Amino acid sequence: MTLTVQYRVIVGKKDEIVEGPAEADLVVSVPLVDVQADGFDPAVAYMQGKLKSTGPTGPLLDLLRSGAAASELRRLAGRP
Repeated sequence: MTLTVQYRVIVGKKDEIVEGPAEADLVVSVPLVDVQADGFDPAVAYMQGKLKSTGPTGPLLDLLRSGAAASELRRLAGRP
């Protein structure tokens, strides 16, 4: 079974940049201002409660450790 992930960068109320399937196993969301901050680290944002997730925690921690979540969130935050 392959885990599906949806990333959400929250721009404002009811305004999000979303990538991934609607019925994803794991949903990761973080405010845009946090992603754009110097030295953004998703693992720290998760520990501070700024990065939220729904779904299994083990795969989330793997994404945070590998840097995959950081690169994907930065890429989404860079969209116009």
